[in-house]
Amino acid sequence: MPQSYIPFTKEMKKDYTILVPNMLPTHFKLIMSVLKTYGYKTELLETNGPDIAETGLKYTHNDTCYPAILVIGQFLSALLSGKYDTHKVALIMFQTGGGCRASNYIYLIRKALKKANLEYIPVISLSIAGIEKHPGFKLSPKMLKNMIYATLYGDLMMSLANQVKPYEKTSGDADRLVEKWTDTLGKQLGLKGKSNYRKIKENYASIIADFAKIPVEHKDTVKVGIVGEIFVKYSPLANNELEKFLLSEGAEPVVPGLFDFLMYCVYNALTEYRVYGKNALIYPVYHSVYRLLCKKKRDVIDLIKKNGIFEAWTPFEEIVSLAPDLINTAVKMGEGWLLTAEMLELGKTGCTNIVCTQPFGCLPNHICGKGMMKPIKEKIPNVNIVAIDYDAGASRVNQENRLKLMLFNARRNKENDVKSAKKNTSNQLV
Repeated sequence: MPQSYIPFTKEMKKDYTILVPNMLPTHFKLIMSVLKTYGYKTELLETNGPDIAETGLKYTHNDTCYPAILVIGQFLSALLSGKYDTHKVALIMFQTGGGCRASNYIYLIRKALKKANLEYIPVISLSIAGIEKHPGFKLSPKMLKNMIYATLYGDLMMSLANQVKPYEKTSGDADRLVEKWTDTLGKQLGLKGKSNYRKIKENYASIIADFAKIPVEHKDTVKVGIVGEIFVKYSPLANNELEKFLLSEGAEPVVPGLFDFLMYCVYNALTEYRVYGKNALIYPVYHSVYRLLCKKKRDVIDLIKKNGIFEAWTPFEEIVSLAPDLINTAVKMGEGWLLTAEMLELGKTGCTNIVCTQPFGCLPNHICGKGMMKPIKEKIPNVNIVAIDYDAGASRVNQENRLKLMLFNARRNKENDVKSAKKNTSNQLV
C-alpha cells in the first residue's frame, strides 16, 4: 500500500462519521440506509456553489479532471468548515476499478488531504473489485444485494419524476413524492438488512401507482436525453443543475439509470473473458450475476408497462445489441461503449434530442461521446445532439446558450414533423 494509506479499522467503525460525496442524492441516501443497517454512520455532503470548485482547485492541480476537483472540493470544504472532528471522520469513494476516476481519484484525495495537513483521515475505497482492504469496512453479498435494490428504487423514482415534472399541475408534487418514498424505503432498507423480494416488487408497483396519481396537464414539450461522464451526467453540482434548467425551458429530461452503468461493469468482465481470456475461473459467476441483474431490471420494466401510464425502460440486453453497429463492446475505458449505446437507445425510442455532458479534456468521452456524434447522426438522421464541456473555468451562460440553441432546433424539428404528418394525412384523404 502507498505511504498515505490509512486503513479504516474496526475500532473506527464504532464512532467515526463517513462523509459521502454527492452524485445522485436519492440513490445515495438509499445506499446510505443500507450502510446504516451494518453499523456505519454516514453523512451525505450536499454543499453547492462555486466555492466547492475553488476549494478543489486549491488542493489539486488545475489540469485535474473536473469531477475530481469537485469531489475533493466537497470533501475539503466539509473538513475545513469546523463542523467535524477531523480525528473522528473518514471519507468514502465509490470505485469500479477501471481507468480514470474509477481507480485514480482515491490517490488524488489523499494527496489533497496531505496538502491540507489532514493525511491522518482514512479514505475508504468502496469497490467490488477490492482495490484496497479496510478491516472496518467490508462488502457482504447481502449488503451488495440491498445496494442493488437501492439503486433500482432510485432509478425508478428518477425516471418517473422526470416524466411527471414538466406536466404536474402543482409544482413540486413529484419532488415531494420522491422525498416521501426515499424516507419510507430508507427505513425498510435500514431494517436489519432484510429484503423480501415480494415486498420489493410491491414497492415498485406502489411507487408507480403513486406517481400516476399526480394531477397533470398536457403541455407541448420536447424530450431531452442526458448522457456522458457518470459524475457530470448525474450531479447537479457538476452539470450546473442541468435537469432543472431543461425543466425551466419546458423540456422533459430523460436520464438513463445508474443501474445500467453497474450492469455495464459486469458485462465488461464477460467481455474481458471472451476477448482476452481473463477471469476464466470466475466467468461463470459473472455470467450468473449478469443474468440475474437483467432479470431484476426486466421485473421493473414489466411493472411500468403493466401500469400503462409511463414510458418503460429498455432491457439492458437490447442496449448491448445496439453498440456493435458503431463501437466494439471491448471499448470500456470510462463510460466506453455504453455512452454510444445510450445515445443510440435514446434515438431509437424517440428521444432524438441529446445532451452529451463531459468534463473538459475527458479523452474517453471525447472518443465515445463527441467522437461518435457523426456516425450516430448518419444512422439516425433526425437526431439532435449537443456536446457540452464542464470545467471549473467554463461559462455557465455559454453552456445554457448552447442548450437553448439545441432546444430551439428541437422545437423547430418537432413543428416540421407535425406539418409533415398533417400533409401526409391530407394526401391520403385525397
